[in-house]
Amino acid sequence: MRVTVLGLGAVGGWLAAGLARAGLPVAALARGATLAALRRDGLVLRRGTTSERFALPASDDPADLPPADLLLLALKGHDLPPALPLIRRLLGPETLVATAQNGLPWWFLQGFGGPAEGLVLEAVDPGGALGRALPAGRVLGGVAHVGALVEAPGVVRLMTEDRMLYGDPSGRHAGALARLVGALRQGGVPAEAVPDIRREVWLKLWGNSNMNPLSALCRADMRAMLEDPGVLGLVEAMMREMAAIGGRIGLPIAQSIEERMVVTRRIGAFRTSMLQDLEAGRRLELGPILGGLVELARHLEQPAPVLAGIHGLVRLLAEGEARRPG
Repeated sequence: MRVTVLGLGAVGGWLAAGLARAGLPVAALARGATLAALRRDGLVLRRGTTSERFALPASDDPADLPPADLLLLALKGHDLPPALPLIRRLLGPETLVATAQNGLPWWFLQGFGGPAEGLVLEAVDPGGALGRALPAGRVLGGVAHVGALVEAPGVVRLMTEDRMLYGDPSGRHAGALARLVGALRQGGVPAEAVPDIRREVWLKLWGNSNMNPLSALCRADMRAMLEDPGVLGLVEAMMREMAAIGGRIGLPIAQSIEERMVVTRRIGAFRTSMLQDLEAGRRLELGPILGGLVELARHLEQPAPVLAGIHGLVRLLAEGEARRPG
């Protein structure tokens, strides 16, 4: 299985390292400082006091890279639509796409059935271009449970490694799913094939859709937010609204909010990805993490005033940050 990685950030670097460690031919499409670092030093994965290097063929031109059996997309959700011309050039007739994004992916409602079947969420896939180019039948969906960050271009620091989940939303690619998960396991990544990847996406989003945007508004880590009764009340209200949306589309959440909070508190003073992006002056991943949920609720005529209100506040915050000089 020949693999090309687009999005060699924290999650993409972690997965690329695992696949390379397993002996698969892995190449990367990159640019700027990341491309220079890959050509000079290779991909570097650090864990504790240990460091590994992986020599990956890398280019900013898809024509320089070998044809891939699997395209691993690890870009942030809002970076996917503008990257679509590059993505098209990386696809061969039989190339499958493995995803690793936060939030609702563009393929989530394709072939799902129910009251939102085929709905295009503009906050996730403007105009539906991703869904047309990369339909669910060509996708292996992924959910990453990992704590990692980019220390420098081409250098990934792995802090906590829980598991990487992959599933086949169309049910057409059992063999490819088994090969991908098997290769990741061989390379030391705790990967699992799951029967219902949409349910896993939804369950992760049940936590991300509140902690990420609230952390940006509060500029606070998770422990600080959960220790504040007022913020905790907002977290719980957002979780109740999302659970109600899930019930409407056939994805009820069996776990109670109290049970989920026990797990979340164990994470401690973690700074969410949205807070890290805000502090670094990067664009916030608001559409896939919260905007798509608000759209879905509106389509279903399901009341979600807290989700909508927090979405509006964070959107205005992001717009204000973008206008700040420097």
